[in-house]
Amino acid sequence: MEEEAKCGRLFADAEFPPEDSSLFSDYTTPISNLQVCITWMRPQEICQSPRMFPENPKEAHVKQGILGDCWFLCACTVLLKNDHMMNKVLPAGQPQWGERGYEGRFRFRFWQFGRWVDVEVDDWLPCVNAKLCFSHCQSPSAFWVALLEKAYAKLHGSYERLWAGQVSDALVDLTGGLAERWSLKDSWKEENQHGEKHKPKKKLDLSSLQGVRDRGTVSCSVHSSPGGASELGQYHALSVMEWTDVTTETGGHVRLLRIRNPWGRRCWGGAWSESGDGWRELEPGYSQDLLSRTQEGEFWVEEAELLKEIDEVTVGYPINDQGLLQSIYTGKELPHNQQMGGCWIRDHSAGGCRNNSTFGSNPKFWLRVCEPGEVLVSLLQHRGWRQSSISRECSNVEDPQEGSPEPHQDYQAIGLHMWKVEKKHFNLTRTLNRTPCASTHCHAYEREVTLRAHLGPGFHLLIPSTFLQGAEASFLLRVFSSAPVSLSALKCPPPPAAAVWDGEWETSRFPGRWVPGISAGGSRNFPSHRTNPHVPLVVSYQSGEPNTRITLRQHCPAKALQPIGFHIYQVPEGSVDPQISQDQEPQASCVPHSYAPEVSLHCSLAPGAYVILPSTYQPQCKGHFTLTVTKRIHRKVVKSREALGQLIQEVSNISVMRS
Repeated sequence: MEEEAKCGRLFADAEFPPEDSSLFSDYTTPISNLQVCITWMRPQEICQSPRMFPENPKEAHVKQGILGDCWFLCACTVLLKNDHMMNKVLPAGQPQWGERGYEGRFRFRFWQFGRWVDVEVDDWLPCVNAKLCFSHCQSPSAFWVALLEKAYAKLHGSYERLWAGQVSDALVDLTGGLAERWSLKDSWKEENQHGEKHKPKKKLDLSSLQGVRDRGTVSCSVHSSPGGASELGQYHALSVMEWTDVTTETGGHVRLLRIRNPWGRRCWGGAWSESGDGWRELEPGYSQDLLSRTQEGEFWVEEAELLKEIDEVTVGYPINDQGLLQSIYTGKELPHNQQMGGCWIRDHSAGGCRNNSTFGSNPKFWLRVCEPGEVLVSLLQHRGWRQSSISRECSNVEDPQEGSPEPHQDYQAIGLHMWKVEKKHFNLTRTLNRTPCASTHCHAYEREVTLRAHLGPGFHLLIPSTFLQGAEASFLLRVFSSAPVSLSALKCPPPPAAAVWDGEWETSRFPGRWVPGISAGGSRNFPSHRTNPHVPLVVSYQSGEPNTRITLRQHCPAKALQPIGFHIYQVPEGSVDPQISQDQEPQASCVPHSYAPEVSLHCSLAPGAYVILPSTYQPQCKGHFTLTVTKRIHRKVVKSREALGQLIQEVSNISVMRS
């Protein structure tokens, strides 16, 4: 009773409470079957002497529970290798159980879209039969990974949203650095499609990673049950803990890798399993030394055997104690970095891939390199826009594995191209007709894609793009370099609002703001929607074609973008203060609300009076905006012929407003 009273005085997170809403988002994963079995307990109720980390560092390694987040747990390996990153993600000095100041709350930090964000959680943890049912440490009294997993689940919205994902995404969230995925079997298939039938399958060259092996993070994933690991199911990730080259007593050379299975079980057979025949080929003392290095859930496997069974490898770039990225290709530090955000906006800057004539309308950036050096450029898209359907006939788009989980269903297929230019004053069309000096392999449905190049001094043109023309998303462009660089946006004048239409147009701009409690009513999902700002609109031109274009632009930094949209309602003509009824349907809408600096709509409205209600998706969100209305108007066109000098006559159209 005393312990229960003490727990009752501790911090309880109202944003992520110990309830089903924190566990489940749509009840579509296997953990939903255990809904009635899961209870919530604090660490001091689970064991006598809880602590964040065990006394024996070897017992700090993670074990996967019933949640399918092996991808996240493999990424957590980087924190056990790097004290600097561990202290970044889990700030030191937080009072723990039994210490003065302990309140039942812990703070973690994750890198999100260009900045580190704090996530605070209480220490209520999901249990089954008084034991942690999700991730935990090998030591039953250590809780760093269980609390880290809870904070990551809160960041995503629920534990269930951690079911299936990419190791590379979690590595970036935990380090703020970069990670690359090397799809081994896809590379072999693609080479065959290009007619090179006898070219060998691409293999991971671990020798190239020797310079970063101590701090780097390597994991491998299987997409189907491999022959050597009969216990492994589909879509499971494993951590590569180390590798070593051994010489057998017969003079042969073998590379062995020590693999950790997050499940905590040794699941690989073959010659180098614990009782395999391979160990007989080595000196007994050497065999014993290697076998003694394995811990719970670890096993040795030959490189050739492993690469035959796995589908892809993920490599995380090391980060040193000064927070500098280290190249996995050269081992050199990349001390110079720049980042800049941007957006693809339909009918403005969403030009699609190079298959489209509108490719040049995509956002463009100058990358100025001051000295020769190694340069990494990454394109990271912000989750939020629903992925559009795309025909699989498009051969240069990386298709997901058939039957594979789709953790990136909200992502667009993105790519990045780079051209070397002699100076900033250049011909864009001529430049884009040339072959890029560097580019991503293809447009891929990934959160982040990366290109690497050795660049000389000068200007380089960077163009990030989606595969589909008109696909909207916001993105972050990041550059890491061994030499000084500068990144800036190429300022291009926007196309005229109604350039695609003939006739005469009139443009008006209305600045406004959303004020919580007054004019921040949110979307139509909320009763307060009618309190949003009302912008009047009168349409007088009758046409079967679009006669109105409305653009809503929010004024804030890219990292503070809110989902915005607007609705157009018809009102009685001549009314001074028209009101919108609760059940009134809009005549046109710009939805869904999008995380974009600007959204727009072309529409055909019948003559009459209207009001436009711009809004954020959620109510009570403050912000400033400008609403631009371009509408077609009646003009009387008078043709005349003007003489220009003595040799040239020019036909001009002089427009006169109809009286």
